[in-house]
Order: sequence, then structure tokens, then C-alpha cells
Amino acid sequence: MRIARVLLLTSLAAALGAQTKPPWDTSGNGMLNGTYYFRQVTYQLSDAGTGELHNTISLYGTLKFSGTGTYSVTASLVDPRASKLQTVTASNGTYSIAASGQGFMSNPNPNAPFSTDIIQGMVNAQAIFVGSCTENQNSYNDVFIAAPLGSPAPALSTFKGSYSLAYLDLSRNNPMHTVGAMLQMNPDGAGNIGNVGVSEYEGQYGSSKAVQSLSGVKYRFSNGAAVLTFPASQTAFFAGDYWLYFSPDGNFVFGGSPDFADLLVGVRTGATAPNLSGLYYEAGLDQNESSLTLSPPSANLDSFYGSFSANGGTIVGHQRLLLDSFNPTATNPTTVNSTDYTYSDSYNVAANGTYGNPATNYVVGSGIRIGSGIGPYLGISVALQAPRMNTTLSTTGVFVDPTGIINAGSSAPFTAGLAAGELINIYGANLAPGIRVASRAPFPTTLGNVQVIVNGIPAPIYYVYPEVLAVIVPYGVTGSIAKVQVFNGNVPSNAVTAWLSQTAPGVFTQSMNGLGYGDALHLDGKLVTAKDPAQVGETVSVYLTGLGAVSPTILDGDPGPTSPLAYTADTITAYIGGVQATVSYAGLAPTWAGLYQVNLTVPAGLTSGDHGLDIAGPDSYSAMCLIPIAGAPAASAASVPAYRVVPHTLAQRGATAPRSR
Repeated sequence: MRIARVLLLTSLAAALGAQTKPPWDTSGNGMLNGTYYFRQVTYQLSDAGTGELHNTISLYGTLKFSGTGTYSVTASLVDPRASKLQTVTASNGTYSIAASGQGFMSNPNPNAPFSTDIIQGMVNAQAIFVGSCTENQNSYNDVFIAAPLGSPAPALSTFKGSYSLAYLDLSRNNPMHTVGAMLQMNPDGAGNIGNVGVSEYEGQYGSSKAVQSLSGVKYRFSNGAAVLTFPASQTAFFAGDYWLYFSPDGNFVFGGSPDFADLLVGVRTGATAPNLSGLYYEAGLDQNESSLTLSPPSANLDSFYGSFSANGGTIVGHQRLLLDSFNPTATNPTTVNSTDYTYSDSYNVAANGTYGNPATNYVVGSGIRIGSGIGPYLGISVALQAPRMNTTLSTTGVFVDPTGIINAGSSAPFTAGLAAGELINIYGANLAPGIRVASRAPFPTTLGNVQVIVNGIPAPIYYVYPEVLAVIVPYGVTGSIAKVQVFNGNVPSNAVTAWLSQTAPGVFTQSMNGLGYGDALHLDGKLVTAKDPAQVGETVSVYLTGLGAVSPTILDGDPGPTSPLAYTADTITAYIGGVQATVSYAGLAPTWAGLYQVNLTVPAGLTSGDHGLDIAGPDSYSAMCLIPIAGAPAASAASVPAYRVVPHTLAQRGATAPRSR
């Protein structure tokens, strides 16, 4: 996952216009209710166009959520540009949370330019909100975490057991001195921690790790927050006070220094057997020090929120990713890149709750996963188990799962949003009276007495099952929000909202779940497989969905035309093993409804074996599946026509059975 993100950070340069506040579903506003502790760290790029950090800010304190969409704040703001600590009090904050827990809130930072931005994020099963200002146009990255204050309030005995904490500190405004660390501690529930093991990376030292054992660490509680005190030292990695806030069950902690813009996130381990399974909501921040420059000192920075589904050692995820890209021109002084990044990853959690990959160490606890970057890929992340959805969200019995609208090709989570022309699966209960499959194109807008309405427009339907539908997002759906509602006969479901994007690519795969080998064809129409791999220099066709608007336009549900061909309105790029491939055609697959086709040439320099197959649009990047490659050049580099016959078994994949989630 992180390797694909390194490619994304260096290759994607697409700006997304500022979001206006949409008519978002607010039926989940009650998830945020009562007194919360919160911490927000913000890192702002230079206004001189050099790319180094210009300012670092932390904001921490209490929020009081009304449960109906408003909040008040009492907090402290640490800004090195100010002469003293700033006290923040306000009662005019707003928020909007959907039934899924996805939503946004106004930024509690009262200072320009932050005050006009919104924090996008997610509310988990314990009513913890994690997010980031991913749509800001002011060249800054941030992470925001808020957790309800438990009742009774946490006290000395709350903080007991084995804890792992991830740490990130960019407060020195210089990527050479960015610090990422993991801390291991065992508080005794009586104010003593004793020894704390620390493993630390610093930007200028790349992958070199330093290790310390800090002794004599104690803690106390004040107003439900823990104050960790490390003995004063000139050489220790940590010294002085650090504040920690707790989830209601005490298994998750977060906080940082009261004087700097750093962040701690932690998990209690050992209480239960580690298990990473189901849907998780996440947020985090990364600084890629592999691209560190020294004059001036700068490195790529990103922040994100999103979700992932973990099952059987495989993760399918989405991050709404904000890239730092301060690359000013005469007409555009700032360029802020927001993109939907979908990815796959693997995991094998050890008995102590840990696992990792070459870029990140993870620790898993009860419904929690924290991540800490491995130098030079410094970063911090937290993932928390999502709330369970149930049919009581519908008053009619026809139920659309608010987390169950996903890309039919990649199975990317619901937070990835929707694009016009995308084939999607809608999961729920009592969605249809039985099983029906469209027999021919154009697909109908009523099938088996079922209709799906997206922003008031009937959607073409591929198939219906009582628990899942396959439909195409109408091309006429515009704006920033899609409202989806199902009608089983005349009985409406609950309405579900999702973000709209220009593109949301999802490659169909031979395993029919978005993983493994993508559906790609040789010139002779045979599938590209491990036994019959693509060769360097060969042009293959990849079949997918979610590439957005096309030209010339077609009617909803119609098959792709053959003359003229329907090309994508947006530029589509492709990468194999991190190397850009030449795309000779991107558009609708001729004669097939709901299917896009990308013809790409396997680039030179690839070794034999399986390589990542990545597809990108102007506001999206998908790194989900694989393509097998033979290192030897193709015997001939014959041109491939955009119009080719798609094998029936490929085009109809999934037509007779719903995809597994």
C-alpha cells in the first residue's frame, strides 16, 4: 500500500475545486453527543513557494456536542508565531454526520485560513471522531481526533496494562528533524509506569533506528486526562509532560505535548486476542522522507481519512488523501491535490498484536489499529472499528446499508464515493422480491419491480437480489453529493448519501472481489494469467468501471458504441509495477453496458512476475490488483483496436451471483 502511495505522491498532480457545504445526511448527528476531549495538529507549508514547513499548530481541549448538529469548544492553541498560548472559546460550531458515521464538522481553529474549512471524517462504534481537512485550499495538512469523556471520568486505575503508542513530531518545522517513534509502556493503575521503551526514526537519518529505555516515568490524572511525566534529560527522546485522552473503555489513547504540535495515538494490547476483522474507519498523516531535499529542506507530506475492510489477511481500503503540492505559478500560487486513493494490502497479526510491511509497523488491539512509519516513510495513523449497521435505520423494511454502496469492480469501501457511469453494488435487506438479471442492453430502470433513484434520476439496473443490487450511476448525476434510494415496488428504502467524484476506477478481477489478477486480455482475446502472462511491449485490454463521463455521450444503460467510440472525458493513466504505461484507448467497452476498457502497453524494464496494476483519473488513484508479466519483449507490438469482442464469461462476471463483501 505505502509503495503505491510513494508513486502517487510523486506522479499525481490533479487539483480539485473547493467543496461547498452539501445537503448531507444528518441522521447520524446523535453519534456525537456530550463532552469530548480532542486534539488537532496542523502543519502548514511555506508561503514562499519553497515547499518546507512554514508553521506547526496544535489545538487541544474540550468539545461539547449537542447531538443535533452544533458544538461549543474550550481549548488551547499552540502557534509558534504567537507570543503566548491562545485560549479558544466558541459556541457556534456545526457538524453533519450520516447514518454510516461519515460526515464533517467546522474547524474549531478560529484563525484564518483554517476557520473557513471543514474537517472530513468518520465516527466509529465508540463515538470517536477521526478526520482531516482534506479539502482545504490553503496548503496545510492536519489530523483531528475527538473521543467522548467517559462516565465516570478516567482516573489512575483506568491507565493499566500493556500499551503501544505511535508518535509523530513535525513541530521543528524542518523535515530533516521530523521524528517518528513507537513507545511501549506498562502503567500499573496507580501512577507508575517505570520503564518506557522507545524506537525512533529521524528524517535526516533515513532508515536508521535509534532505541532507548526511559526509566522513572510516572503519571497523574487531571479532569479525566492523564499527564505523563518523563524525567528531565538533555539526551532522552522524551522529557517533561505529555497529555493523554482516553476512549470510554480505556483501550484507545491519544494526545501529545501541551507545548508542541506533536501527536500520540495508542492502543492497549493483551486484554483480548488480537483480531483485525471487519470495517474500520481511519485517519493519519505521512511525511515521505525518501524524497528529502536539503536546500531548502523539504519532503512530501500527506494527510487522510477513510475506511478499510479487513478479512482473512487481506485489506481493501480507501483514503481521501490530501497531498502537499506547494508548486506555485504566476496564475496559481497554491496547488492542493485531493484524491481518492483505493488500495489493497495484506496482514498477518502476531500473537502480540503486531504486524508490518516495509513502510509501516502496526499494532492491533480490541477494535483498534495504530500505525507508525518506518524511516524514511515517517507517519502516524489510527483505525477504529466502524459502528454496526442494522435494518432499524429503515422505517419501511426496505433497507440500504449506509456502508454498503461499493464499486462493483474493486469492492472499494463506500467512502471512495461514486462517479457517473460507475457500476455499483448496493447491499441491504428486502431490496427486491426475488432474483432478476437484465437479459440485454440497454439495461432497464425497472427490473423485478425494483427501482433505484440517484439524485432524482432512475438508474439502469443490471441485476437484483433481495440482499444486493447492481446498478449504473446515471451520467446526469452532478454536484458533490449523491443521494441513493431503492424502491421495492412502491416501498421506499432509507436514503443514503455518498460523495461524488469525477472518476472512481475499479478494475474487475478474476477472483471477482477486486483482488488478485485484473481482468486483462491479450490481442487474441485470452485472459492474461500466470500461465499466459503479458509481455513487455505487448498491448493488453483491461476491463473496469468508474471512469466517469464519456464523449460522445450515451443514454443511461446503453451499451458502449462502436462508431464512434465513446472516449473518457478525463485523461486516464496507468502504471505497472510503478512504471507508467502508454494508454492508447480509454473509454466504454464497445457493445457492453456498464463496462469501461483501457488499452495499455506493458512498459520496458519490468522483471518477470506479478506487478501492481494501477489506474488513475484526475481525482482518483486505484492500486488494487495485479497483472502477471513476462520480462521478455513481445514477439510483435501489433496495434490493438479499441473495439474487440469481450468474452461472454468476462463481461457477465458476477451477473448470476452477488459479489462477496
